[in-house]
Amino acid sequence: MYQDDGSSSVTSSPLQFFSTMPVSPSMGSPYPWVRELKSEERGLYLIHLLLTCANHVASGSLENAEISLGQISHLASPDGDTMQRIAAYFAEALARRIVKAWPGIDRALNGTQITSVSEEILVCKLFYEMFPFIKVAFVLSNQAIIEAMEGEKMVHLIDLHAAEPAQWIALLQAFSVRPEGPPHLRITGIHPHKEVLDQMAQKLIEEAEKLDIPFQFNPIVSRLENLDIEKLRVKTGEALAISSVLQLHAFLASDDELGKKSPSTLKNSNGVNMQRVRQMNQGTLGELLEKDTANGYSPSPDSASSSPLSSTASMKTDDFLNSLWGLSPKLMVVTEQDSNHNGSTLMERLLEALYTYAALFDCLESTVSRTSIERLKVEKMLFGEEIKNIIAFEGAGRKERHEKLEKWIQRLDMAGFGNVSLSYYGVLQGRRMLQGYGCDGYRMKEENGSVVICWQDRPLFSVSAWRCRK
Repeated sequence: MYQDDGSSSVTSSPLQFFSTMPVSPSMGSPYPWVRELKSEERGLYLIHLLLTCANHVASGSLENAEISLGQISHLASPDGDTMQRIAAYFAEALARRIVKAWPGIDRALNGTQITSVSEEILVCKLFYEMFPFIKVAFVLSNQAIIEAMEGEKMVHLIDLHAAEPAQWIALLQAFSVRPEGPPHLRITGIHPHKEVLDQMAQKLIEEAEKLDIPFQFNPIVSRLENLDIEKLRVKTGEALAISSVLQLHAFLASDDELGKKSPSTLKNSNGVNMQRVRQMNQGTLGELLEKDTANGYSPSPDSASSSPLSSTASMKTDDFLNSLWGLSPKLMVVTEQDSNHNGSTLMERLLEALYTYAALFDCLESTVSRTSIERLKVEKMLFGEEIKNIIAFEGAGRKERHEKLEKWIQRLDMAGFGNVSLSYYGVLQGRRMLQGYGCDGYRMKEENGSVVICWQDRPLFSVSAWRCRK
């Protein structure tokens, strides 16, 4: 463990040489002892290599970046331990960022990649099943909707990403036992793929018929950024609720050429980061990175200021939120990733992403076998693609601009929404769901009437409820 005098229990190992080791062409493949490192020591070395590589990429030192990537490739593996897996995806993301400097090569290498709709549906379903985050968000959202719609006879729900029918099936069942009887329910589902909406419509219509609830489903095949608000067909006399699950952050993308900003925060950062890495010696990657916080790096508060609510970056977000406000919803529930992946520099985003995805990979390490094909698909097709977008892309192409709850509170407040505290009963249901999940690493905490869902002490997702201020 880390000692009070600043030394580490692993100082007798080759780790003591990491900060002074030359990463140069003369090294060739890693020293033989690198392959014999224990898991924790290997994890520290991979963190060192990732930070070193990121600094080389940011400074344009491509030859050194290539050498670092070669080092990482000897140790990383998509089917290894937690750190080996996450290092493989971060290395791939850094390599993609290098290649994107040559657009022709980038297009040639990636132009034929196709993700089928069925694969996209599958990986979203696997994420829903393997983690409790979205399930808890659905429980909190449904309870808020039930309470807001008490006594209403005509209810219209707008789902900004209608991919998972489980939330609305549960709500139909809750409405069916309402003391005053169920309302006439209309759900408008928005999704870019018609087959997804067709499947949802079939399941919800069947459930509504079984429960004898008057029901309509209005499908809108569209990407959210291209949505025609008029197609939502909000009618006078309807009580409207809007559900947004992991959708609003994509609106933060803009053509502001963030990648051209000077990475001034990178000065001398590798030496500082490596000093912190040498002081880590815990069992999981999340713990390795969490130890860093006590030694001078506090990512979320410090780097939150690096993604200000500038008029350029949030113009489209404001327009979209204003259009939703114009519909006069009685309630809007927003679920978002609670991370700061919208910093202006590569190193900011890489460090923040390491914290977040360390926690997510640790979740799977604690609950799913390393040999699970389903786990590999979620890590590669979902987390790997998100990491790649956060690290490799800039400007309008960088869609995964996750931000902290306090930023969304500011944006929604400026758009004319007022926060609605999630009820005690809703929070109690959410806690019970986490407690029954069979893993004690999941946590819930309340912030400003909203809920943040965590792995250990690392915030990962937030759920907040809103109403229109007149």
